[in-house]
Amino acid sequence: MGLAIEILGLVVFLGTHVFVTRRKARGALIAGIGLGPYRGLFALVSIAGILLIGLGFARYRATGLIPIWHPPAWTGQIPVVLMWPASIAIVAAYIPGDIKRTLKHPMLVGVKTWAVAHLLANGDLGGIILFGSVLLWAVYDRITLAYRGDAGAPPIPLGGRRNDIIALIVGTILYLALGFIFHPLVIGRSVFGSPAFGV
Repeated sequence: MGLAIEILGLVVFLGTHVFVTRRKARGALIAGIGLGPYRGLFALVSIAGILLIGLGFARYRATGLIPIWHPPAWTGQIPVVLMWPASIAIVAAYIPGDIKRTLKHPMLVGVKTWAVAHLLANGDLGGIILFGSVLLWAVYDRITLAYRGDAGAPPIPLGGRRNDIIALIVGTILYLALGFIFHPLVIGRSVFGSPAFGV
């Protein structure tokens, strides 16, 4: 049941984000309901997808993993190392500076780093489906960026090193929150060896 919920969540979440790449259909929907309602609907559906993914993956893990292959024990440290720059990259997408200027699409860089790191450390079916499908979406999204444009959209202003410092600090806080709080409480697995709140 957990795996089915996870897959449903992935269909909802990734389906919503694939729709964004269909610019004509997206434009028609915005023309029909307005930009504000579109953004609200997009956010609600995305959140619902994330919640379903989290709930399904947690239930799947609680009822027993379905092994496909057995990664070496040392691969468990790969996400611990790579999630720090991934978190910073994701934050840099919202606090644009030189990091964004260099990476061009830091959100996708962060997502792909997250997915690859976890694929290397997890050999079970649920993990492969989750991280593999998100990686495929991120690659697809990056490819479609070359073929779609938002004519007339105002350019996103880029800051400089000050924004990079802020992104570094906020990204590090996000990284620690994911490791110390989110991962133990939601996934049921401690990252740094100290469970959050004694759980």
